[in-house]
Amino acid sequence: MADKPNKADLNIPDLEQPTHSPRSIAMGAAFLMAMSAVGPGFLTQTATFTGQLGADFGFAILLCIIFDIIVQMNVWRVIVVSGKKAQGLANDIVPGLGYLLSFLVAIGGLFFNIGNIGGAGLGLNVLFGISPQNGALIAGILAILIFVVKNALTVMDRTVQILAVIVLGILIYVLFIMKIPYGTAIQHTFVPSKVDFYSIVTIVGGTVGGYISFSGGHRILEGGLIGEKNIKYANEGALTGIGIASLVRILLFLACLAVVTTGVKLAASNPAATVFKTAAGSFGYKFFGILLFAAAISSVIGCAFTSVSFLDYAVNKGSSYERIHQAMIVGFIVVSTIIFYFIGSPAQVLVFVGAANGFILPISLAILLIASHHKKIVGDYHHPNWLFYSGWLVVLFMAFASIKTVIGLF
Repeated sequence: MADKPNKADLNIPDLEQPTHSPRSIAMGAAFLMAMSAVGPGFLTQTATFTGQLGADFGFAILLCIIFDIIVQMNVWRVIVVSGKKAQGLANDIVPGLGYLLSFLVAIGGLFFNIGNIGGAGLGLNVLFGISPQNGALIAGILAILIFVVKNALTVMDRTVQILAVIVLGILIYVLFIMKIPYGTAIQHTFVPSKVDFYSIVTIVGGTVGGYISFSGGHRILEGGLIGEKNIKYANEGALTGIGIASLVRILLFLACLAVVTTGVKLAASNPAATVFKTAAGSFGYKFFGILLFAAAISSVIGCAFTSVSFLDYAVNKGSSYERIHQAMIVGFIVVSTIIFYFIGSPAQVLVFVGAANGFILPISLAILLIASHHKKIVGDYHHPNWLFYSGWLVVLFMAFASIKTVIGLF
């Protein structure tokens, strides 16, 4: 059993006991992780690659789900047992490595959040006709309000859960009114005629790469679940989050495939919008606006929370933690909103940033795997061999696929 961590070293609030039930905290972390992934980039990537690869994209989704399980089970378990955030684990392994990891994750998170804010603005544009820039300002203000209210973490959890229900409800409705080629989708998912490494790197990076890898793990730590006794909640949370994100991906893929198989070409500027407009006309387009806004706001919340959790080295104890941490999150959202307002973020950038996060994944996962066998970090805890070795297979595959993708691009 690992020694009880010193809270002054953890960058978490000084709480003797979790403020809510362990399962409630784990479920809040699960939804945060899932909906951090399900943002505008998620929608754009899924539609883009379905348009390019057709049913063969199902194979990439299958690999992504398998990788999700391996990555998140490793990350959540090691973070909970050690009682330390990822950057702290990295610094324990190699002094200074945590600062490099923080830089990579925070920069990737910032670019992703620009796209998230922009996506929320586009959602409001579709719904009410206001400019995407002004919509982004409104979305930024709404996100900030969630973090400045009393019991912000609880409000964050509840907001993300409500948004998840909205996203799933819209997708189920759209599938209900469309003719889905289930047979073709299943066949090519398991026996693809083409394997595209760029699509695999991109969607894995967009689902468990960069900051998304640690959103659930850092949230469960903030909730006070620390030590080997809480592993069962880490397992439940990780698998629930993966299940939600995977279900949304599959539903969206099927909707996109139903449109693509009719011969419709998805617009490069907004491929996901084409799907909903084709399926249900102007009414479907409005539904897409709601979906885009809900997905974007939930990702803004998760991205801001997790990215800042990598930057609070100087805020590690005392009553000032919550106030300073809150101010950093607000600042992160403000910067993202300002950058989008003056520069913007096209759909292609969201796809590219997903691929960039895929490059970060082998580094961050390797750090967690090394930490899982480091007695100074996890004590007498025994990490499951199947997770450890499958984790290294994911590291090697993602490193290979990332390199192959870079060679292919240049």
